[in-house]
Amino acid sequence: MPTAVMHVTAAADRVFTNGTVRTLTGAPAGAVAVRGGGVVRVGQASEIEFLVGIETDVVDLDGRVLLPGFVDAHTHLPLVGRYARHADLRDAADPECCIARLADAAGAHEEWILGFGYDESTWDGQYLSRDELDAVSDERPVAAFREDLHVASLNGVALDRLTLPAGDVRTDDGGSTGVVVEDAVTAVSDAVEPDRAGTRDRLLAGQECALERGVTGVHDMVARPAVARAYRDLDRAGDLDLRVRLNYQHDLLDGVETAGLATNHGGERVRMGAIKAFADGSFGGRTARLDDPYADAEGSDANGDATGQWDTAPDDLRAFAERVDGEFQAAVHAIGDAAISAVLDAFEDRDATARHRVEHAELLTDDAIERLADSGLVVSAQPNFLKWARAGGLYESRLGPERARTCDRFRDLLDAGVDLAFGSDCMPLGPLFGIQQAVTAPTEGQRLSVTEAVRAYTRGGARAGFDEGRLGTVEAGKRADFTVLDTSPWDVTDEAIADIDVAMTVVDGDVVYDER
Repeated sequence: MPTAVMHVTAAADRVFTNGTVRTLTGAPAGAVAVRGGGVVRVGQASEIEFLVGIETDVVDLDGRVLLPGFVDAHTHLPLVGRYARHADLRDAADPECCIARLADAAGAHEEWILGFGYDESTWDGQYLSRDELDAVSDERPVAAFREDLHVASLNGVALDRLTLPAGDVRTDDGGSTGVVVEDAVTAVSDAVEPDRAGTRDRLLAGQECALERGVTGVHDMVARPAVARAYRDLDRAGDLDLRVRLNYQHDLLDGVETAGLATNHGGERVRMGAIKAFADGSFGGRTARLDDPYADAEGSDANGDATGQWDTAPDDLRAFAERVDGEFQAAVHAIGDAAISAVLDAFEDRDATARHRVEHAELLTDDAIERLADSGLVVSAQPNFLKWARAGGLYESRLGPERARTCDRFRDLLDAGVDLAFGSDCMPLGPLFGIQQAVTAPTEGQRLSVTEAVRAYTRGGARAGFDEGRLGTVEAGKRADFTVLDTSPWDVTDEAIADIDVAMTVVDGDVVYDER
């Protein structure tokens, strides 16, 4: 008995006080006490004072709001690092801006000239072309990746150097336009992958970006074993400040099985997650698989099937589900309505305790939502994609106005009882931007309250990663992972949420980012 009393009354390592603590479990509090990396008490400041000892670090929130740490349930953190090291094309207003940034990046010592993140839907809808990239260099290979990573544009040197699957190379009058999709993009990515030191450097740069945005945990989609190795090296060296869940791509499954890995294996900072498969492609590349043709399928750069394409055919999806069910969690990329239906056919009668996931689930029919609710599948979605749902946006141009209104139906999913986890897909990485998109969505079936959106980015991500017992809320017994904001998203206009500054990011009670 004396030992138990000593534990309860022992001084805290750190106390966060004089602010608003949004626990997401009940009424707001005013302070939280941390010991040994975990939360030991939440309450009003007067209820926490007895835990302040001589060596306790008292952090004055100065009126700020403290939330559970954001869990980004779908990231590509090495890509975020690449934005910092190569040409960042994310907010380029036109092709000329992209070309100028790529030309500026040409001074780097690497052979390839690379750019990442362009979105042609913000200008005239045309992908960057071979001719435009030839203007950057006709001696060195140039590659510009669209932000969804399902489309890339190459110059002539890059096209001549690489052996690409012909079906994924877009042509015009018999010649290559420089635009490649799907498996051809993978081949380009493989050709420009950094070495071990470069991978570590990109992860550190990506981690810095995540922490600046209040992210305390990521579910990273791992396409290369070297990335998983780099994460574990950072963890052993004490340089990993994020919690990382490694979702290995399907083509690594043999190696995962051979190594004896399993879902949820790992330690406090790095754990294995799901095996990720792809049912289809993207709306940006017109490769998401639809039941009905694309509204702009007759566009000059639309090659192939007018309803998109399968990355994994329905029969193969069922075989994949049979192989992983009972052994691993699955996470299946499915964007078009036909692809979502195929994933449901493969997984809806599988083990509900496995928490198999549908990644993106953008074009949703009423029937699909009902089936998702009955299946127990987790929907891992990206609220930032609602930037394409506005009038004249990508959804409308690709799908037409009627189908555009049935994308990203977060309100309808929650009302049906579907488990919803939010992530960014790094387009862009930024929970506050995604939360703003969700609460300002153009249709009622898409729109969430601030509380619902924040929960999807905290509790939702935790549950999708089997982590609801230690993450996702601020309460005694859970890890002390927090995001501290200068202003409460509940206290500003919905349109101002993305502009809120992150003041601190806290992992295991340690302040790993501080912008106060």
